[in-house]
Amino acid sequence: MQNIQEMMKKAQALQAEMASIQKKLESEEVEGISGAGMVKITCTCKGEIRKLFIDKSIVNPDDSEMLADLVVAAFNNAKSNADAVSKEEMEKVASRYGLPANLGNMGF
Repeated sequence: MQNIQEMMKKAQALQAEMASIQKKLESEEVEGISGAGMVKITCTCKGEIRKLFIDKSIVNPDDSEMLADLVVAAFNNAKSNADAVSKEEMEKVASRYGLPANLGNMGF
């Protein structure tokens, strides 16, 4: 019976820590860049865009497609960076609780 109680305590602690990390990731910011820094996007690890910088030298009304491509590339870079931060945080928690490293992929 003691083992079940201990497991429940660990599960509750894990749940509380995961909630804390999710809250932290809502405000933690990462940056994505493209075009050698001509376009920069800052977003949270949850994907909320906070800032967008476009160097005025690349704004060309006759080539809006290129600008759109650079914005998309910068966002994708930011998203990749956010995913890496999230994965790292989840792996830290997993290691503390002796759980698999792919904890973040398990729906937690």
